[in-house]
Amino acid sequence: MVSREPLSAGATSTTSTADATTVAGDQPGLPVPTGPLTQRGISIVLPAYNEEAVIAKTVGHCVEVLSVLAPDYEVLIVDDGSRDRTGVIADELAAANPEHVRVVHNRPNRGYGGALIAGFDAASKSLSFFMDADGQFDIRDIAALLAQREQGHRVVLGYRHKRQDAWMRKLNAWGWNLLVSLFFGLHVRDVDCAFKLFDTALVRVCNIHSEGAMVNTELLVKLSRLGVPFVQVPVHHYPRQHGSATGANLKVIVRAFGELVRLRLRIHNWQATLPPEA
Repeated sequence: MVSREPLSAGATSTTSTADATTVAGDQPGLPVPTGPLTQRGISIVLPAYNEEAVIAKTVGHCVEVLSVLAPDYEVLIVDDGSRDRTGVIADELAAANPEHVRVVHNRPNRGYGGALIAGFDAASKSLSFFMDADGQFDIRDIAALLAQREQGHRVVLGYRHKRQDAWMRKLNAWGWNLLVSLFFGLHVRDVDCAFKLFDTALVRVCNIHSEGAMVNTELLVKLSRLGVPFVQVPVHHYPRQHGSATGANLKVIVRAFGELVRLRLRIHNWQATLPPEA
């Protein structure tokens, strides 16, 4: 079982950087308020692949926290072709709470990006947030992101304050961030951190196509080209307790490099109109 350390006060200051990205605070989390932080509707997208051991706990925690912080919410579980009981458990959770929990089943498996795309397509609220379902993040940290959104920031990115992964995954992540920066001029502290909040209209106008590891990069590059500034917020990260991650799989890495090149070619002349704030 993953222990949850108390959330410390953060986001007390912002520091501007050259690319109009700001970093809010230097410690993760905010004390969870006892009332709503926003009246905006929010769709919580949870990509899940073979997460039968943790999916019920993750969804339960989301329901508990969002019912206080953002009462107009929905939890979208995206069962991405799981081979275990993830899909069955997800359907049971939705049947028990149809007002707030829905399930999208990808058949066959579409990959991480494909799961996110399916969740974004199904989102019905004005805000879209995504988080991995594997227990490595704490939904309570969404308080810091919502606080930034209520200050007018339409894109709020979490970054792992103390990443709890093996050194090889950390090395891969460092190299990937460097490549993304060199290829696209995208300067983000933790490009693939699975803890991000957006206006749903912004996600829709970006029309994401990457169904693999490039999904975060494509989304952030397009948002950058729309001229939308990013705010970055530190969040907790915990060791994975169940199952196994797929991001460091050699096949996934090779596919990601191919997508990197194709993405650069595909969006060279990409343009869109920035949607107004709802």
